[in-house]
Amino acid sequence: MFHTALTIVLIIALIHLLIVNRQKTKQSEQLYHFLNKNEDLKRTLAMGLYYRFNFKKDADTGEFNEKTTNLFIQQVNYEFEGFVAEVMKAKFGGNPIVTGRIGDYGVDIRHHREDGLYLGQVKAYKNDVPFDAIAIIHSNMIKEKAKGGFIVTTSDFTDNAKKYAESLNIELINGQQLITYLLEGLENEEKEIIGGQPSEA
Repeated sequence: MFHTALTIVLIIALIHLLIVNRQKTKQSEQLYHFLNKNEDLKRTLAMGLYYRFNFKKDADTGEFNEKTTNLFIQQVNYEFEGFVAEVMKAKFGGNPIVTGRIGDYGVDIRHHREDGLYLGQVKAYKNDVPFDAIAIIHSNMIKEKAKGGFIVTTSDFTDNAKKYAESLNIELINGQQLITYLLEGLENEEKEIIGGQPSEA
């Protein structure tokens, strides 16, 4: 009798847990849907990334030059590379490697994916990125026989840059698209944690 009662209690607890998880999943899906549809919010977040990764450090002390609230995350420009590498990994899988700041020949990230090597450059800019970044990545793609390339920025790209990138298999990811990728990665991670299937990219 005791075992039967215990079994019933465990089944009820399991059903309750499943219902709660479904409700949380539904709420999360609604939140991600709202964020993904809100273009102004994504543009604001992209602007926030620009400021986050453009603080300057004193060369002698290594401390940040600007005093801000502790609420703000202060990082220097080149740390944006690591941030983007994590976003790209969450979006495309594979193994992105940040090349470092010396002798990278204009390649900030080497992203090994299932279908091959992709070379990337990142720019924490407030102004639109011109075409020369695309030319550098394209040159490196040819040299290394890479499958493709990508340029990521917190801002956007000039019309000349967009035109230049056509048919070169180089993805131009502006600040708004980067936030979209970030949100998709967070959503997929949450689904994996609670046992759901990742959404299709």
